[in-house]
Amino acid sequence: MVPVSDRPLPVGSLLRTAPPDRLPEVTGAHLRETSGAERVEVLLADLTMSTLRPVLDPEGDLGGPLEQRCFGSQRPVVESAPGRLTRVLLPLTSWGDRAGVLRIEFSRPVDQELTAQLGEIADELAVAMRAADKDTDRYRRLQRRQRLTMAAELQWDLLPGRSLAGDRFLLAGALEPAYAMYGDHYDWAVTGDRLTLTVLNGHGDGIEAALLTTIAVNAMRNARRSGAGIVEQAELASDAVYAKYAGNAHVATLLLEVDLESGEVAAVDAGSPRALIAKNGEIRRITLDQQLPLGMFDDGRYEIQRFALGAGDRLLVVSDGVHAATPGGRPEYGASALLTAIRGTRLQPPTEAVGTVMRGLREYHDGSEPADDAVVVCLDWQR
Repeated sequence: MVPVSDRPLPVGSLLRTAPPDRLPEVTGAHLRETSGAERVEVLLADLTMSTLRPVLDPEGDLGGPLEQRCFGSQRPVVESAPGRLTRVLLPLTSWGDRAGVLRIEFSRPVDQELTAQLGEIADELAVAMRAADKDTDRYRRLQRRQRLTMAAELQWDLLPGRSLAGDRFLLAGALEPAYAMYGDHYDWAVTGDRLTLTVLNGHGDGIEAALLTTIAVNAMRNARRSGAGIVEQAELASDAVYAKYAGNAHVATLLLEVDLESGEVAAVDAGSPRALIAKNGEIRRITLDQQLPLGMFDDGRYEIQRFALGAGDRLLVVSDGVHAATPGGRPEYGASALLTAIRGTRLQPPTEAVGTVMRGLREYHDGSEPADDAVVVCLDWQR
């Protein structure tokens, strides 16, 4: 029996004491020492979730088809061929939020038991990197292919993540253009048996639109974190925006609170984001009485409306930069093309579905520059 003092420390202990910018190196050294790994690389998804970029060797190869398959499926991929190193690819995911892929190469075969052990190490690394992201710029710098505008910098810092998973739901969001967004945004939080989800269309463009959205989102978070429901969240945000802009700027917002036990949804529709439910190829719009956007008038008051999610329902919320897009004078994207794109997501998880809808929107523009930024949020109700 190996004495306790001679056993290597578990990777979780090593990561908790490592500098925040050195987590990939610490994990690589641990894998070489304990598992006999020949090569280790950490690949992080860029802001558009379309490219996997290497961390340990920034000049190395981008993630290829196998890495993309692992990232998209969120399942381990093992590749073994005579005369070549065995390659193990593992998703880096924390609470359903996809960060990238851990690639490990061995000079020997890899069985299911070892793959499972490596998967646990990948999970530890993903959680540690998410926590470390607040204390180092290393990972965020690698995710960027170009410099962000100031407005985009504010928006990315404000986002909760790109995906989230719970016992009864899968959730993902996408926001474009990644490097020069304006006022559109989404936010979410899960606490106990409640999932709160908001999608916002900010007024204006550039840094002023981003500042307006920042005020609204933080006002809603302030109310939510004090235990307030979505009506109070909307009213506090409306008051905060009006106090700053006196009605000259506003934020169209859809606030949803999902009961994770029953699937009942409480909604405050304060503007233009649109909600649809897809199931078995059929798509229907959730019709709600539209109330005034946040901040349009002093002392705004809001009321709750309700609808229910059934088992297997897919709820999509899109901003007006999606459903109301009319590039080159074409009909609105939401009139027909959006429905076609949504049907194309039927067999995809939400993390892939939001990208499919965004790709459809880009194709609809046919090379022309979008007039507005765009948000897509997708929630799968699994109960």
